[in-house]
Amino acid sequence: MKRFVSVWKMIRGKNAFTLIEVMIAVMIISVVIMALLEMHGNTAHIFSKFSSQIKINQYTSLFISNPDYGFEKKSVDLDDLLSNFKLEDDLRRELKNIKVKIEYEELDKFSDSSEDSDIDDEEGNSGLVLEIGKTILKVNNSSTSLVRFRIQ
Repeated sequence: MKRFVSVWKMIRGKNAFTLIEVMIAVMIISVVIMALLEMHGNTAHIFSKFSSQIKINQYTSLFISNPDYGFEKKSVDLDDLLSNFKLEDDLRRELKNIKVKIEYEELDKFSDSSEDSDIDDEEGNSGLVLEIGKTILKVNNSSTSLVRFRIQ
């Protein structure tokens, strides 16, 4: 004899996810996605800050190669700093629009003009002066500083 199997028992006996389990899984996935988006946003912000700092450091290297600037407070165009370099016209036009503010602060000054020295030159004292100063370059919202030495 064959037994009759109820369809209701077959449906009831299946294993399936409940609504609560599905909602918890969606919540966990959304938290992970939000964390990944936040990490991406943070790295993009850090990258943009580093790229602007790299540009400032490049401008500083151009500034160091030009001995005419750095021991006074003034505003100049980057084009003036690059007068000794041969550049393409497009780059020169781009740099001409960028203003650089130079601030100089004298930190210390040593002079060799002591009156009780035993060694005198033909003119009297040697008058050697060593000046130590800090030069700050400000471009837009960024700045960098250098320590400069000058012997007069």
